[in-house]
Amino acid sequence: MILPYIYTISICALILAIRFMSSPRSAHSGAIIGIFGMILAILSDFIPLPQHFIYLIMALVCGATIGIIAGLKIKISSLPQMVAILNGFGGAAAVCIAAGDVHMFSPSLDCGGIIGAITFSGSIIAFCKLHGFSFFQKTSISHHTSINFILLLLTVLSTIMFHCHNEPLYFSVMIFLSLLLGVFIVLPIGGADMPIIISTLNACSGWTSVAIGFAQNNLLLISIGAIIGVGGIVLANIMIKAMNTSLIKLFFHPKINNQTTDSPNKLAQSISPQDAAFIMQNSAKIIIVPGFGMAAASAQHALKNMADLLRNKFSVDVKYAIHPVAGRMPGHMNVLLAEANVSYDEVFELEDINHEFSETDVAYVIGANDITNPDARTNQSSPLYGMPILEVSKAKTVFFIKRSLKSGYSGVDNPLFFAPNTYMLYGDAKKVTEEIDKFLEQ
Repeated sequence: MILPYIYTISICALILAIRFMSSPRSAHSGAIIGIFGMILAILSDFIPLPQHFIYLIMALVCGATIGIIAGLKIKISSLPQMVAILNGFGGAAAVCIAAGDVHMFSPSLDCGGIIGAITFSGSIIAFCKLHGFSFFQKTSISHHTSINFILLLLTVLSTIMFHCHNEPLYFSVMIFLSLLLGVFIVLPIGGADMPIIISTLNACSGWTSVAIGFAQNNLLLISIGAIIGVGGIVLANIMIKAMNTSLIKLFFHPKINNQTTDSPNKLAQSISPQDAAFIMQNSAKIIIVPGFGMAAASAQHALKNMADLLRNKFSVDVKYAIHPVAGRMPGHMNVLLAEANVSYDEVFELEDINHEFSETDVAYVIGANDITNPDARTNQSSPLYGMPILEVSKAKTVFFIKRSLKSGYSGVDNPLFFAPNTYMLYGDAKKVTEEIDKFLEQ
């Protein structure tokens, strides 16, 4: 039988793709290998040829068309939303498979359906939060922990009833309650914790595939699902350490921001792009700290040009500092910088570069708000308290590029704006950086 060999090649290809994607230099090759492995996995559905294979072909064409259009249309700044929605589609697919095999009465199939439904609804809420829908960002739920426990209990009871009475109605109730559970788990969680949520939902989509794979005795689903599940857990663990929190705190005791936003009433020092360029070209060392502001303005190319000018024309030592949760998803800033052909050797993680800020002339912060907030170290009442931050405040001069003094995605004010060594550069991150580039080129 040829099918086990196809499964083996597909699994090896996907594992190799992940290995290649660990470095920007080999990421392109990894993507090609991953595509090859996925094509093999899809083609395995035609062995043996299904009786009504024309419907399978139609589904594949529709799915591929939607995927290609979405991939071409999506902006790099919107990648977190796309990752969230794709996680959700994985969960929705598991629910559909479980519904199609509802008469199997398999515990693993039910488990896959439940996790899949939670993943789907939770991912939809995460997508809405990431996309900036104000209703989902500002909604708070009283007694959400009690509601989650009740929904979980009712889901378990409906599953037991389904197995006792073999009635599809109980299966529908089980899935409906699971969908509600996903909504109520993710809805109270703040925007600053979205990287953890995306990683966790990614892991859930993988374990959903494992459960469905056991029910259908499908080696490919089990293997690939396990890779995704373990990868998601490892990534979530990295994000949890970066935020100095835990999943228990996140899901049952989410941080709620009760602070009042008074930043607009304070005065912050500002500086012009021309003056900023003059200070930077006379500096010995500069550390660039990219955040979501860079993604929103697509400023990575202008930033790369600025760094090249400073390094090649003025012999300035320029480095990039990346916080693990910068942006809206894990690795968001790394992807953007790689897209701008920033050398991997110039990019440093938090623990590798934090000690260098005290000897840095200029910290160029481009929309990285929460991950530079000193309250995370000093203010115990802050929702960010305890989160490791990039200590840009220790630099001799801090240039902060933002459109206004509004708080970051977490809704917490940043006292760094008003520090004596901080100067605000107001405006679109790309335009401001391009202005600096012009003065550096003169």
